[in-house]
Amino acid sequence: MVKATEPTDGRQPRASHIEAVDMRYVTQMMEQLQQGYIKSVAATAGLAVEIVPVDVYGYDVRLIRPPSDPLDEEAAVLAQLKCTTQIIPDQSREYFSYQFTKRQYFDHLVKPRKYPKAILIVMTAPPRQAEWTEVTHGGLWTRRSCFWVSLEGAQADPSIRKPSVRIPIKNRVDAESLTKILAKIDRGESLND
Repeated sequence: MVKATEPTDGRQPRASHIEAVDMRYVTQMMEQLQQGYIKSVAATAGLAVEIVPVDVYGYDVRLIRPPSDPLDEEAAVLAQLKCTTQIIPDQSREYFSYQFTKRQYFDHLVKPRKYPKAILIVMTAPPRQAEWTEVTHGGLWTRRSCFWVSLEGAQADPSIRKPSVRIPIKNRVDAESLTKILAKIDRGESLND
């Protein structure tokens, strides 16, 4: 079972370390970056992405896989997107820690859900906005990656205002992982396995 804790690494507020093109809009640009990443990877997996226009329930996108048979149901998963410039995942470790900025973001993800299931997707990006992407003749490169975790059933002491959770390094968001997530949902399997 996943358990959330208070952060122990003493991270500073976002504005203290980001080198933004325009600090007034950096949060919106981080959202746009992660949406672009998710849309690109989802397109590769044959999934549709719906941006959730109103953040009432703590979810930013819905990923939908069409059924192989037109008479079957589609599969879908909700995702809460977060982007951080304070973390560089160490590939030699099993996980990295991510701290929520508000308790309610954590609470939306931990409640048991019948359908659709929900996941947290955390994007790690360089602190210098100009380094987020690079265009070459070989393609468009996005610096760093997104990682996912299911927090359904996780617990945190009610007094913790900004819980931290562990994100497995093996859970990189790519076309294969999104396909596997939706296949598990189709089969009624837990995403925590």
